[in-house]
Amino acid sequence: MAIAEFTVIPIGTGTTSLSGYVAQLHQELERQAGIHFEMTPMGTILEGPLDRLFEVIRAIHEVPFLQGAERVSTSIKIDDRRDKDASMQQKMQAVADKLALSSPLTD
Repeated sequence: MAIAEFTVIPIGTGTTSLSGYVAQLHQELERQAGIHFEMTPMGTILEGPLDRLFEVIRAIHEVPFLQGAERVSTSIKIDDRRDKDASMQQKMQAVADKLALSSPLTD
């Protein structure tokens, strides 16, 4: 399973506010089957088979055009680990475990 983080930036929208576009992107993500996603203030994280992630990002990239944006810039980062299963939760737990090991003991 791969993890991808992407950011979609509509350009030529006539406004500096992008929350309406983000809401539409969220609705499209809800329609996509077989993908776990988490939206953050600066982007979206997806988890699933790599081919499926590309399909979803392609569909999401199109949404601002359908809303009238004249240009869309999409940035993508991919973590595709093949030596063992990885997930968003597993990655966060690995860090939490290491933090717990390095924390001083308290009574």
